[in-house]
Amino acid sequence: MKTALITGASSGIGADAAGHLAAQGYRVILVARSEGKLDELAGELGENAVVEACDVSLGKQVLSLAERVRSSYGAPDVLVNCAGLGEWKRIEDTSPADALTMIRAPYIAAFNMTHAFMRDMLDRGSGVVIHVNSPASIFPWPSSVGYSAARWGLRGLHKALRQDLAGTGVRSCHVVFGAVDSPYFDHNQGTREKMPKIAKTIRTLSTDECGRLIAKLAKAPKREVLHPFMLKFYYWNYLVLPGVIMWVLRITGDKRT
Repeated sequence: MKTALITGASSGIGADAAGHLAAQGYRVILVARSEGKLDELAGELGENAVVEACDVSLGKQVLSLAERVRSSYGAPDVLVNCAGLGEWKRIEDTSPADALTMIRAPYIAAFNMTHAFMRDMLDRGSGVVIHVNSPASIFPWPSSVGYSAARWGLRGLHKALRQDLAGTGVRSCHVVFGAVDSPYFDHNQGTREKMPKIAKTIRTLSTDECGRLIAKLAKAPKREVLHPFMLKFYYWNYLVLPGVIMWVLRITGDKRT
């Protein structure tokens, strides 16, 4: 039985990714800080779901988790780095503590977890690491300095990994979703109002659709995926005319009052 480890699995995209991977026959290791929510999800997924409560931004906790997983199941075949949070604020409104929190998840969390299992994957000659990211990792919008910087860090991790992993059999995949109907906006009040108006031209995704795509990438990994189509369309335009896309984001985004 292949094993998939999913961080940020207690809700949203992570929970649905776990569900789709379990449906494909994977043993799923559910990782998040909220043990109660993980237990509830594991009860729904069945006997092949394993709960590992952990703050993945803390290196010692991750290394301890890795030892338990390695001794019981071996290194995962698929690692989904889905843990992430962060408010959209200008830098003058973002405290150093806020910035550190946003850096810890997603970037430090993904670094810690990937580090913990990479040597095992390299020794085995196989493995898929999927980093779940935001469009802010490519083109940031107004009022998102700390959030965007952390997301660029995660994208940088993926790009650097690809350089090291060439020819090893281990794959790093970067998947970027547009707006998702998830608990994120409920947990970060006022964020939705700061979304650039151009984002309304991109359809909102369900967490189930995102989870299904992640499960697909586990079987057939790609270097980078942007979803849905209109997000990819704007990315193609950004590659040709980056200044135009950044200007549109500015004039349709949050204004100073």
